[in-house]
Amino acid sequence: MNSTVTTGTETSVWGGGNQPLGASYGKMMMWFFIVSDALTFSGFLAAYGFSRFKFIETWPIADEVFTHVPFFHGNYPMIYVAFMTFVLIMSSVTMVLAVDAGHKMKKNAVIWYMFATVIGGIIFVGSQAWEWGTFIKGDYGALETKGGRILQFVDAGDTEKRVALSDFATSIPSERTEHERKNGVWFYQEPGLTSVSLNEVVEGFKANPNILIRTELINEEGKKTVLDRKASLAKLADATQVVEGANLIHNEYGSRLFADFFFFITGFHGFHVFSGVVINIIIWFNVILGTYERRGHYEMVEKVGLYWHFVDLVWVFVFTFFYLV
Repeated sequence: MNSTVTTGTETSVWGGGNQPLGASYGKMMMWFFIVSDALTFSGFLAAYGFSRFKFIETWPIADEVFTHVPFFHGNYPMIYVAFMTFVLIMSSVTMVLAVDAGHKMKKNAVIWYMFATVIGGIIFVGSQAWEWGTFIKGDYGALETKGGRILQFVDAGDTEKRVALSDFATSIPSERTEHERKNGVWFYQEPGLTSVSLNEVVEGFKANPNILIRTELINEEGKKTVLDRKASLAKLADATQVVEGANLIHNEYGSRLFADFFFFITGFHGFHVFSGVVINIIIWFNVILGTYERRGHYEMVEKVGLYWHFVDLVWVFVFTFFYLV
């Protein structure tokens, strides 16, 4: 005998049909996509966690990497990343309000709340693009050793504050004359050059006794290890090249794996946000044209809302793994 419930008429709980559990086909497919995508992100973050645990003693410290704010000079650890996170979370709030307004068939409210959601998504994507650009460009520069280790520089007389290579490197004009643009050599024979050469950094280091080397190794205080002058001079002999910024091969901030995971995971999430913005814009135009008003429901807004909430939730985990832990 089939189990039944009575809501005016008898219906079969296990009858299935095209609306199992009271959800439409489109909503069920969105949930299937979200679950599968969640498993994908889980795999990426698990790989990041295992890699960080394996190289925990040399992993970059987020507070020393993400310190920039647009149009402001100085050291502002995590400030802009926190702003990005706040904007994305608030866009999720406006999406909730848009879905609620859709249930109440309030077209104008849906239009404005979805518009606010799109603006929030655009700000987040733009901020992430700016953060990528800053990360790639670099800040202080560093040296890379034969074993792939990164050597950064600090001022011993200023509470071990980071020092940019250009601040102490000695200019050696004869070494870089052939690479000038007017000679044309750089365009077909030479790779892209850093702002200073290895020899210029070495000579500048020797001429400035207050400059010390900071290694990747994290000490007991949770900070990068700073070598004394004698050990710094000895370590300098292992340097093979200048590194400025970060890419998939070199990373001035520390372990290259950190940069690899940063580009891949935040880029993958950024693609999701960008896709969500595009979809939201399409749905927003349909709302303006009255498409869903004529259908008699705003379920499409609810479906895209599910996707947007998922993207926001994933960012909470990405933010925690990369910036907080």
